[in-house]
Amino acid sequence: MKGVRVVRRLVSAVPLAAGVVLLTFLLLRLLPGDPVDAMMGQAGNVSQQEIQALRAQLDLDRPLGQQAVRFAGRLLHGDLGRSIRNSQPVTELIGQSLPATLELAVAAGVFAVLVAVPAGVIAALRHRSFLDHATMGAAFAGISMPAFWLGLVLILVFGVALGWLPTSGRLDPGMDVPAVTGWMTIDALLARDWEVFRSAVLHLILPAVTLGAELAAILSRVVRSSMLEVLRADYVRVARAKGVDEWHVVFRHALRNALVPAVTVLGLQMGVLLGGNMIVETVFSWPGLGRLVVGAIFARDYPVVQGAVMLYALTFLAANLLVDLAYALLNPRMASA
Repeated sequence: MKGVRVVRRLVSAVPLAAGVVLLTFLLLRLLPGDPVDAMMGQAGNVSQQEIQALRAQLDLDRPLGQQAVRFAGRLLHGDLGRSIRNSQPVTELIGQSLPATLELAVAAGVFAVLVAVPAGVIAALRHRSFLDHATMGAAFAGISMPAFWLGLVLILVFGVALGWLPTSGRLDPGMDVPAVTGWMTIDALLARDWEVFRSAVLHLILPAVTLGAELAAILSRVVRSSMLEVLRADYVRVARAKGVDEWHVVFRHALRNALVPAVTVLGLQMGVLLGGNMIVETVFSWPGLGRLVVGAIFARDYPVVQGAVMLYALTFLAANLLVDLAYALLNPRMASA
């Protein structure tokens, strides 16, 4: 039955994904201003024929309905058009930069979970103690700090002053590894090149901490609040009354139920990690999707921006779908809801 529910939720996500793609397509075309004029404005003197050629290339010389039909037809074949800047297919550009973004987002998510769950549990178990106040104070600071400011501080402290960690890129100069997955850490492991693996991990630390700090702060507050509520529940008091040791009460009975709201936040924030990493990737010169989009926006590269926006929207949709599926695993009663 669980398999049927999973398939049902996957099927229900298909029309929603189609709606997201259509809405993104329409919103970009309904924005004020002419994208061709914006792109050609930076090119200096251009002829009317060049303007018409670009307008035809982007299908902007056709009615909106025809544009939508032609776009949907190309999209079904995996064609998002070509970049105006370098004439490369948009799918190829996104494919080249996406693995770096995914690697950074996963590293930031792992950092956030490893920090937030223990911090939230400890703060709940030591409620109103100095440890509780210190943990929540650190969480408040993590939420308040802008990512670009935290990134610059980490660069100055750990990169410039102490010289412990690299401050930009994915590997040391001169290093390389055969691309298999696009994830430097995994490709280095597959090649059994430990020097490259060490360099990839060191380059990942500062951007992952910067990107995951806010998520860690939010998650720790959610876990603490949820744990406090669950620890007062009747079944927890019954377990303690039966003499169950505190370790099992906390980690087997309380934490599993307390993680349900945390999974919601984590799922939604993973979409933010993938879609909201432009600043972090720019600060650390991380060659990911966020940096590609920033460059495309400044260059008025309309097809690249459109493809990236759709990918970001679908990422949020996929994150919500994964949260729904995780609910069924954590609380089977919610699966039938």
